[in-house]
Amino acid sequence: MSEFKAKCLGLIEQVHKTRQPLRITRHGRPVAEVIPAGPDRKRKFLGDMIGTAEIVGDIVSPIIDLEDIEAYRD
Repeated sequence: MSEFKAKCLGLIEQVHKTRQPLRITRHGRPVAEVIPAGPDRKRKFLGDMIGTAEIVGDIVSPIIDLEDIEAYRD
C-alpha cells in the first residue's frame, strides 16, 4: 500500500506544480479527474453573500391581517 500511496502523492504533486489536470481511466475509459485547486479566496464576514439571494414579494408588511390576529386571541 505504501507504494500506491507514494505514487498517488507524486501524481498529486505533479498536478499541483504543472496546474494540468490528471485524468484517471479504467479499461481505457475516463472515470475521474484530479484538477489543481483554485486560488484561496479570503472570505469577508459582511457582504460575502451579496448576490446569492433574491427578495420576492413584500418583506415589510405583516404576513396576516391585524384583524386575523385579533380573531386568534379570542
